[in-house]
Amino acid sequence: MTQTKEFMLLFRFEPSNEQPTPEQLQEMAKQWGEFIGKIAMQGKLVSTYQLGFEGKCISADNSIQDGFHIANKQMVAGNMVLKAESLEVATELAKKCPILLMGGNVEVRSINPM
Repeated sequence: MTQTKEFMLLFRFEPSNEQPTPEQLQEMAKQWGEFIGKIAMQGKLVSTYQLGFEGKCISADNSIQDGFHIANKQMVAGNMVLKAESLEVATELAKKCPILLMGGNVEVRSINPM
């Protein structure tokens, strides 16, 4: 049996004030369902979460700001933890992520137990 490791995919995109149409939302839901479903059917899905828009940001000086952190005009939209044989295999799976069709990006990282 091949040894697998866990990797986290971080989904980022540039927020916009433009609201998608119901048709666009339906198409995005379909694309995400297919993407997640294919990984799950391979037995590689551990977990996945879409992040909401409500939150707080705590700085090192303990100051708190409403909202979420935006860096390089992008915010984290969600994540997925999956099992793969290598970083390269996890990266190949990530290349099919629908966030890429929205102009976003996927960061693939190995996970180390704490």
